[in-house]
Amino acid sequence: MNALRKLAWFGLLSRQTLSHILIILALSTGLARAHEVRPAIADVTVGPAQIDIVVRLSAEAILAGIDLSGVSDTNEAPQAAQYDALRKLPPDKLEMRWSELWPQIRKGFTVKAGRPVTLNLSQVTVPPVGDLDLPRDTTVVLTGQLPPDGSPVVFGWAAEYGALVVRQGDKETGYSAYLTGGQTSAPLPREGAAQEGLMSGFLRYVSVGFVHIVPLGLDHILFVLGLFFFALHLRPLLVQVTAFTLAHTTTLALASLGIISVPAAIVEPLIAASIVYVAVENIIGTKLGWSRAAVVFGFGLLHGLGFAGVLEEIGVVQGRFVIDLIAFNVGVELGQLTVLAAAFLTVGLWFGKRPWYQSRIAVPASALIALVGAYWFVQRVFF
Repeated sequence: MNALRKLAWFGLLSRQTLSHILIILALSTGLARAHEVRPAIADVTVGPAQIDIVVRLSAEAILAGIDLSGVSDTNEAPQAAQYDALRKLPPDKLEMRWSELWPQIRKGFTVKAGRPVTLNLSQVTVPPVGDLDLPRDTTVVLTGQLPPDGSPVVFGWAAEYGALVVRQGDKETGYSAYLTGGQTSAPLPREGAAQEGLMSGFLRYVSVGFVHIVPLGLDHILFVLGLFFFALHLRPLLVQVTAFTLAHTTTLALASLGIISVPAAIVEPLIAASIVYVAVENIIGTKLGWSRAAVVFGFGLLHGLGFAGVLEEIGVVQGRFVIDLIAFNVGVELGQLTVLAAAFLTVGLWFGKRPWYQSRIAVPASALIALVGAYWFVQRVFF
C-alpha cells in the first residue's frame, strides 16, 4: 500500500490510477485468501463381487451445494457463506451432516457394471478444524455390490462436484484419469487395471497441465505476468520465457522421477518470493541481461517443483512416464502462452506504444503483483 502511494507521490501514478490499483489490490487480496478448489481423488478397487472406493474430497463444498465446475475457489460461489460455516464445524458434526445427506449426495455418483450399482457409505473421516483459509480434505469410504457376470465397472460423478482423479492399481501398471464435466472412467476390469489409449492419455495430460495454469495456477499466472511487464519487446520476453520453461521442465522431470524432493512448505513460499522479485525488478527498471535470465531460470526450478506436486497427486503410470510428462508440460506451456496472449491483447496491443505505458501501466501492475506475492509469502511462512 505504501509503495503505491510513493509511486503516486513521484508522479508515476495519477490519483485516479492509484484508486483503481487499490481496488484491484483489495480484490486480489481476497483472492489470495480464497478457498482453493482442488480435484477430488478416488482410489478404486474392483473385486469379483464388490467395488471399494476411497475418495478424498471437499465435503463442505458438496454439502453447501456449490457448483465446483464453474468456480476456481469457493469465495466465488453464492454459497460461500454456507461453505465457511460448514468449514468451522468440528469433525463429528460434519461427519454427521454428510451421513444424513448421503442418500441425496449419492445421486451424483455414477457406478455402472452393465447396470447401475448402489454405493453404500462405510466411513467418513474429517480432519480437525485447521486454517480456515485452506480447504479441508474429508475421506469417504464407499462400497457397492457388483453383479456376478464379471462385467467391468465405470465410475464418475456429477459435473457440479468438480474435477475428479480416478486411480486403479499401482503406479507401475495402474490406471489414472482426470475427469471433468461429469465424465466417467474407462471400463475398470475386475482383475488388473484399465488401460488407456496413447492419444487419449496424451490429450488428458495436456488438459491437466493447461488447467493447472488457467484457471487454477494463480501464482504461476502472476509470475508469467511479471515477465510480461518487464518489457513488451519480443527478445526480452522470449529470453525470459525460454529460461523459465527450461528450468521448470528440468525440475518437473527430476521431481517426478523421485531424484529430488523438496517439501511444499519450502517450495510454496519461495514461489511467492519469486513473484515479488521479478515484479520489483520491473519497477526499478533492471535491463535485460544474463543476471535477469539466470534469476528467472532459478525461479523456474522452483515452479517446476510446484508442477511436480500436481503430477504426484494425480499419478503418472511408469510405463508411459515420458509421454505423460511431455503432455503435461505441453499443457503448462499452452497455459502460459494463453496468459501472455491475453495480457498482450488486453494491455500491450492497445497501450504498449504509448509514452506513458511503462509509468502508468507496467510499473503499477508490477507493484500490484509484488504486493500480492508478498502477501502470499507472509501467509505461507507464518500462517
